[in-house]
Amino acid sequence: MTEARDEDFTEPGRLLFAGPCDFIFASAKSGDLPPIGPPEIAFAGRSNVGKSSLLNALTGRKALARVSNTPGRTQQLNFFALGAAPGAEPLRLVDMPGYGYAAVGKEKIANWTRLMEEFLRGRASLARVFVLIDSRRGVKDLDEQMFDLLDRAAVSYQIVLTKRDELKVSERESAVAAVEAALAKRPAAFPRLAITSSRTGEGVAELRAGIARLLAERNA
Repeated sequence: MTEARDEDFTEPGRLLFAGPCDFIFASAKSGDLPPIGPPEIAFAGRSNVGKSSLLNALTGRKALARVSNTPGRTQQLNFFALGAAPGAEPLRLVDMPGYGYAAVGKEKIANWTRLMEEFLRGRASLARVFVLIDSRRGVKDLDEQMFDLLDRAAVSYQIVLTKRDELKVSERESAVAAVEAALAKRPAAFPRLAITSSRTGEGVAELRAGIARLLAERNA
C-alpha cells in the first residue's frame, strides 16, 4: 500500500507531471528502439485495463494516450518526454502494448511479445515497469506471464490497481488482499501496491509522488 513516506514527494510529483509531456518516439519493432537517454518508466497491462486513462490522469491531459472502447489499440511502444522539452526531459514515459486481447492475430501478438522482451532486456535506462491490474478482475494468467517476463529480465516492477471506483466498498479489501497474495510470490516485485481510479482521481497524486521519489533515488 502507499505509505506516508511518499508525502514529501507530493509536490515534486505534482510539478513533474504538470510540466510538458510530449510524444517523441514510437517503436513497432525491436530494431527501432530509441537510444538510451534519461530514466524511463513504462506502463503495461492487459488490454482494456485502463492504461490510457491512467496516463491521461497522471499527466492531467485528455488525450496524451488514446482512450478507446476497442482494446488492443496500442500496438507499439510509445515514448513521451516528461517534465521538460524533448532533449532536456528528466524522465520518459513509455506506453507499452496491451496484452491479452483475443481478437488480435497470433502473429501480431508474437510481434508485440518480442518487442516487449527486447525492450525489457538490458534497457539500462528503465527504472521501473508499472503493471496495471483491473481491481474488478484481479491477477490473471496473462498477468502472471508478464510477471515471469519481468522476473527473467530482472526489471523492477510495481502493481497498480485500476478502476477502484468500480468496486463495491464491500469488495475492496478482499480484492486488495488477493493481489497482495499474488505479489507475495514475487520477491523481485516492488512490495507496495498503488491503488487508483482515473475517474475519481483516487491514488493519482500518490502515484505521482512515488514516481518522483523513484526519480530522485535514481539520480542520487
